[in-house]
Amino acid sequence: QVQLVESGGGLVQAGGSLRLSCAASTHTARPYTLGWFRQAPGKEREFVAAINWSGSKITYSDSVKDRVTISRANAKFPLILHMHSLKPEDTAVYYCAADINRPWMAAVDVESYVYWGQGTQVTVSS
Repeated sequence: QVQLVESGGGLVQAGGSLRLSCAASTHTARPYTLGWFRQAPGKEREFVAAINWSGSKITYSDSVKDRVTISRANAKFPLILHMHSLKPEDTAVYYCAADINRPWMAAVDVESYVYWGQGTQVTVSS
């Protein structure tokens, strides 16, 4: 069982920056990949970025790869998502998720991730 909690969301003007954080209130010793997804009203969850357990593999969505950096310390938590040059279309609830089945991968599909946080709202104004 892995319990994740996101923080750092808020209201920011277009072109601004935010730092999202994901902490594990409860986790197992089993290794797992951590990823960020987002979901806007009326849309399905969209992959943003992921990093595998060892940190050797990082995957970014093409839509954000030049504006987002995912990272985590050797202790694995917190998981960090740095975002800059934010656009109104980045407005969404951002979720932290864990893939416990393929920790050597940095999967991009929602179905690979078993545990999810409650999300943190990011709103980018024009």
